[in-house]
Amino acid sequence: MKKFLAVLHARNMEFLRDRSALAWNLAMPFMLVIGLAFTFSSGNKDLYKIGLIGGSEKLHIVAPTLQATQHLQFIPYDDLNTALGKVEHHQMDMLIDVSGAPKYWVNSSSPNGYLLERIVWGAEGKNFERQLVQGAEIRYVDWFLPGILGMNMMFACLFGVGFVIVRYRKNGFLKRLKATPLGAFQFLFAQLISRLLLIMVITTIVYSGCNLFIEFNMQGSYWTLLLVTTLGAMSMIAIGLLIASHTASEELAGGLLNLLTWPMMLLSGAWFSLEGAQIWVQKLSLIFPLTHMISAARAIMNEGATLSQVMPHVLVLSLMSVIFIAVGAYVFKWE
Repeated sequence: MKKFLAVLHARNMEFLRDRSALAWNLAMPFMLVIGLAFTFSSGNKDLYKIGLIGGSEKLHIVAPTLQATQHLQFIPYDDLNTALGKVEHHQMDMLIDVSGAPKYWVNSSSPNGYLLERIVWGAEGKNFERQLVQGAEIRYVDWFLPGILGMNMMFACLFGVGFVIVRYRKNGFLKRLKATPLGAFQFLFAQLISRLLLIMVITTIVYSGCNLFIEFNMQGSYWTLLLVTTLGAMSMIAIGLLIASHTASEELAGGLLNLLTWPMMLLSGAWFSLEGAQIWVQKLSLIFPLTHMISAARAIMNEGATLSQVMPHVLVLSLMSVIFIAVGAYVFKWE
């Protein structure tokens, strides 16, 4: 424990004394969140989203004219409650169920739902049974916040750990540590905890500071959100440690880290929703810890999901953390 605490303290002080890096980690997410909140606050959409229960083949039989209408995107769902939650929070404009007697749901306070209802009446008469739901609109900034904070955490976790260890190895610092009683697991675990503490403190400060001006939507528990973000950060730090555990070149480390960050940014749902994307793309996104962290955080903040409801994401993030840190410690080399 003394060896672990000594390395932990040294790494914390090294980061805190780098004032420029500390200032950038605090300022960058602040600017992104506030800038995007004002830039995209109008919430204008070029495409109407309609949830569909019962399948497109049944819809073609029941409402062929509606299905052929342009600028309508039909998103299939199996679970009615999940789809209704999307309509309640204005994340989807309408829900159509053709599995039995045709019916549709719209939010009485949704302008898009009002227009789509007129389209349904014009295309198919009044063959659908009308249902109403109530719910507050989820602003774009509320939907986007978990993504922007998760993306900032991803860069801080991967590059903040990966480049540091490669630099240690390149300048001979690890070679000197090899002569001490410090083990590879103790060293890597100290790096993980140090980066985790710093990232969670910075993310909490950024969230709290932005919340004073924007007042984010928060339907669930802050403790559940803290658990999810902690496990997400830990799993991404473990990936950075795994990459750096056997790499001696900063150029190679940078290439490998970029190879991970770009797919995670595009496929994790940080910038845009993957609903309606091809199934194989949605399945591929599940291999990234950022996908699980953002999905769970959005469910907690915008839908009030409980710990049991996000437990699959929690288990995946925990398993990733354990596997990556164990493999990293096994293949770690000092020189």
